[in-house]
Amino acid sequence: MLDIESLEVSYGAVRAVRGVSLGVRKGELVTLLGANGAGKSSTLMAIAGAVRATAGRVRLDGADVTGATPENMVRRGVAAVPETRDVFPDLTVAQNLQLGAFTRRRDQAGVIHDRETHFTHFPILAERQHLPAGNLSGGEQQMLVIARALMSRPSVLLLDEPSLGLAPIVVDQIFDMIGSLKDSGLTILLVEQNAAKALAVSDRAYVMRLGRIEAEGPASEIAAATELKSLYLGAEP
Repeated sequence: MLDIESLEVSYGAVRAVRGVSLGVRKGELVTLLGANGAGKSSTLMAIAGAVRATAGRVRLDGADVTGATPENMVRRGVAAVPETRDVFPDLTVAQNLQLGAFTRRRDQAGVIHDRETHFTHFPILAERQHLPAGNLSGGEQQMLVIARALMSRPSVLLLDEPSLGLAPIVVDQIFDMIGSLKDSGLTILLVEQNAAKALAVSDRAYVMRLGRIEAEGPASEIAAATELKSLYLGAEP
């Protein structure tokens, strides 16, 4: 479904991503781990088209989409949830969800159906649907940006640090939701600092260090590899 080959991303003279190659099969949940500054978010944003890849290839279901704009990537079925947790604060929760379906303007019946479905999955959003999104808590905003991404009916979901800065009980809710999305058959590439939580719901994992892939394998093997903890936790093994 998603095939990344020798991807590179630079910011001026700084090479943030150095020849990264990875793949995500249809229906898989794959996690990209690494300490802060490893290049994980830059990799994800290059796949989404939000930053420019300076080299390499991005293929989606066999088609070369390298250099596609974020809007084109959404139209092709890729939705990204950045770690910045950006909502439109002055718009209501319902209006934020409506904007997530901007590529489906001719399918208003389907958009309404999906919005109500997400309100069922995220009851707190249903309760807050008429409130400005800026009034939501951090955890509620995270639920909103994920639901908003799902409004485009993606075939691939890119999640960047969905548990960042959230209370433990909310983190559990977010990972329960991610597990449910995986069970529904959605293909997911996840960047996450909470390695234990991420590996528990993942099929496979890649570990990045200084812009490169240092290890890859089944999630259970990565979780059991004590020597890798210095790479994905930034601590000594």
